[in-house]
Amino acid sequence: MEPNKTDNKEVITDSNKSTKSIVHNLLFVVAGMFCFGFALVPLYDVFCEYTGLNGKTGVQYVSEEMLQVDTSRNIKVEFLANTNDGMPWEFKALTYSINVHPGETARVEFIAKNVTDRDIIGRAVPSVSPGIAASHFQKTECFCFTEQLLKAGEEKLMPVVFVIDPSIDEDVHEVTLSYTFFIKPGSEDAAVNTDKKISVALSTPLAQQQKLRN
Repeated sequence: MEPNKTDNKEVITDSNKSTKSIVHNLLFVVAGMFCFGFALVPLYDVFCEYTGLNGKTGVQYVSEEMLQVDTSRNIKVEFLANTNDGMPWEFKALTYSINVHPGETARVEFIAKNVTDRDIIGRAVPSVSPGIAASHFQKTECFCFTEQLLKAGEEKLMPVVFVIDPSIDEDVHEVTLSYTFFIKPGSEDAAVNTDKKISVALSTPLAQQQKLRN
């Protein structure tokens, strides 16, 4: 008895349809996973900002109660300044380290200079280590809260006011606060600034050193 060619064609057709359906479903799942992963990054950053997870501490601290200063403890705080690849700024901390009591308000300054002939907007991303100290490191004033515009050749002092919550683990004796400046996308494409009347803060340390050298 010869095989029924019609039945064979139907079987092949059904198999092809099933294969195409599986492929389409897999492509849909892959696309969904990609979109979810892409959206997860900003969501993760927001979560870290508010919880201090992964050392991120970019949220302004507001407290209705005065923290009690714990004079029995000292914590050394070190400061690091970095720029991301492609950010043509000079950026450094004017104070490399200080000792503070938990609950004590402290102020330090960083300095940034735009060494190009273009106006550039940057955003500083802070990080605190060790990670367990991040949620206790509270900033009441910081240049990292907003984008920073530096005109061509401009130099700017950038203060940070912070306090370490007394509830921080007693095993923490040293904390590092670091900043990395990123250039705002598109900012590097700004037109050359030909205005010769750009105001530069000559009272800043970098400018004073350059003035003395000249």
